[in-house]
Amino acid sequence: MENQIPSQQHNFYSEIKQILASAKNKVHSVVNSAMVEAYWSIGKRIVEEEQKGEAKAKYGSYLIKELSKQLTEEFGKGFSIASIKNFRQFYLTYSSDESTLQKSYTLCSQLTWSHNRRIMRVTDPKAKWYYLEESLNQNWSVRTLDRNISTQYYQRLLHSPSKELVESEMKENTKDLELNPENFIKNPSVLEFLNLPTNFAYTEQELEKALIDDIQQFLLELGKGFAF
Repeated sequence: MENQIPSQQHNFYSEIKQILASAKNKVHSVVNSAMVEAYWSIGKRIVEEEQKGEAKAKYGSYLIKELSKQLTEEFGKGFSIASIKNFRQFYLTYSSDESTLQKSYTLCSQLTWSHNRRIMRVTDPKAKWYYLEESLNQNWSVRTLDRNISTQYYQRLLHSPSKELVESEMKENTKDLELNPENFIKNPSVLEFLNLPTNFAYTEQELEKALIDDIQQFLLELGKGFAF
């Protein structure tokens, strides 16, 4: 009897756990928004700087190579030439149409960088918009998104006489690929962005401690954010 927790105390402990769970979700959201905002802003500045050069192709290549070198020296991993080219392409993918630029950014900023990087490779503009909106509205995991793009889900929906059948089949085939919030913060690109070691076999407790130790300084450095 002494080891049993009274109902009132049990509710108290549950409430505290919920507060912590909610705080973790907010941290994940802040980190993700900061990543996407930073990469969008970096891509925008690269494009603006390239436009100042007379020999654009040659200047752009040098600019990205030098930027990669300097950022890697200052911030560590996550800023390879390939990564910086992705930042540039991220902005270029949506900046060609001024009328939809703000909407594009709003959608992109609510998805993870992994989602955005996968959607960037979709060549059909209408399909790209569809995957952006559905990933957000349906809370698709990256694995679900990747599978749907790879199996041409949008095109099959568009041309199928029975959209309900295609949709139900997709849901059945992706039910084991649902979003796991814990996977976001363990993503190597997120760890690199937070300057946490990516070659360390984190337990959940160790990862949370590393994140808590780092997040206060990270938020201080984030300041008011980046200008759109």
